[in-house]
Amino acid sequence: MRIPYPSRRSPIDDSFWLPAPSKFLGIARNYAAHARERGGSLGGEFPVFFNKQISCIVGSGDAIVIPAISPQVDYEGELAVVIGRRASNVSIAEALEYVAGYTIANDVSVRDWQQRSPTMTLGKSFDTHGPLGPWLVTSDDIADPQSLEIRTYVNDELRQRASTEEMIYSVAEQIAVLSIACTLEPGDVIATGTPAGVGAAFDPPRWLCAGDVVRVEIDEIGVLSNPVVARDSLAS
Repeated sequence: MRIPYPSRRSPIDDSFWLPAPSKFLGIARNYAAHARERGGSLGGEFPVFFNKQISCIVGSGDAIVIPAISPQVDYEGELAVVIGRRASNVSIAEALEYVAGYTIANDVSVRDWQQRSPTMTLGKSFDTHGPLGPWLVTSDDIADPQSLEIRTYVNDELRQRASTEEMIYSVAEQIAVLSIACTLEPGDVIATGTPAGVGAAFDPPRWLCAGDVVRVEIDEIGVLSNPVVARDSLAS
């Protein structure tokens, strides 16, 4: 089933309902090529997770705002998982049973703020820097979340292209690890990592600019598209 997302109710089936997320979590450097372009892995033999404040969430078509405080705004196209039922201390083998569905995320990052703290939370949580959608595809329609292709375009220029099979830690492994530390609740979102090709990896870096359009495509899910605007352009 394909459901408009973010949305609290499905127009297709009123019995399908998810609360708004209480948590928006992400994983750092979960594709080997991206880890290399950013200077190597962060956690060695253990995944490194971070938090994005849920106030950053916007939908497809909404603007990504470049804050006045920093021009170093970057894109990260990702597969996102939406949790369907409470998950606490679940095993890898059963982890996918707790997934309501899959959507697309753009883990927009303010790089200089991200690098100021090892938690990365502030640099990942600016308002409008959590685009999600435009669809939630229920888990029964995604046979294997590790066999999807991700493509990210900036102004129709292909910047990122990879398969989710290249993840270092699979979707199931991420859910299992997170559920040991904190109970995952229905509606919670996990952004599962971005491939190589982020703007910070270019020389010189290619930050997002007002007037850009970022488009993230994932097979079997759809297209997440967001224009980029400057903070000043919203004053009117």
